[in-house]
Amino acid sequence: MLDSNYFKFSNSVLFAPILFVLTIWVVYWMELKYSVNLNIYGVYPRTISGLRGIVFSPFIHGSLEHLYNNTIPVTVLMAALFYFYNGIGVRVLIFGMILSGLITWLIGRPSFHIGASGMIYVLASFIFFKGIFSKYYRLVALSLLVVFIYGSLLWYVFPIEKGISWEGHLGGFISGLCLAIFIKRELPKPKKYVWENDDYNEEADPFLRQFDEDGNFIESSETHVDEGSNDIEVRYHFKKNDESSTQ
Repeated sequence: MLDSNYFKFSNSVLFAPILFVLTIWVVYWMELKYSVNLNIYGVYPRTISGLRGIVFSPFIHGSLEHLYNNTIPVTVLMAALFYFYNGIGVRVLIFGMILSGLITWLIGRPSFHIGASGMIYVLASFIFFKGIFSKYYRLVALSLLVVFIYGSLLWYVFPIEKGISWEGHLGGFISGLCLAIFIKRELPKPKKYVWENDDYNEEADPFLRQFDEDGNFIESSETHVDEGSNDIEVRYHFKKNDESSTQ
């Protein structure tokens, strides 16, 4: 099958990231306009009320800088998800949000964990590992591109900076890896040439018959086939170099 049947532009490539980004910006605007703090709706580890943050935390941000830093990566990665994995994009988002939120809830410090960075790690991890596992050249190239652009994100799954939810990052990274393993998607099959088929017969090939077993060309002015044969008749004409002529 052709790549165009698998990798094609659709409305979801634009609609999904725009809807997500619009939502997180509207939520932050509402916090400023009405002077409310929605951080209490983030993931608070190992508490019943903290479970609601699994759904709400990706849409809540602590500052304008926090919001801005998450906007571009989540837009790019979500658009790539829906373009290259259009059949499973929604499942990756839903299961990624739930799984990464649960991991954060289990291992996180006693604090409210908020922000879309967990989803960024889900998307980056899924796209990278899914492409590597597929061994399909376009998806592998996408994986390498993700590493080139966002490879530095890997450091933030470790507690190297205060005020950053490395637990949420680690949860997103693990979730993306798990989803890459368990969510299956059919891949385009590479085009096979005639000589790659198992039933290919080299001796019946009209072109290869013009060469001997050592690969040397068999010089003959004409090559005929038996009557009644379905093989193609191939004629060759040769012009010898004139020894008296100059090169």
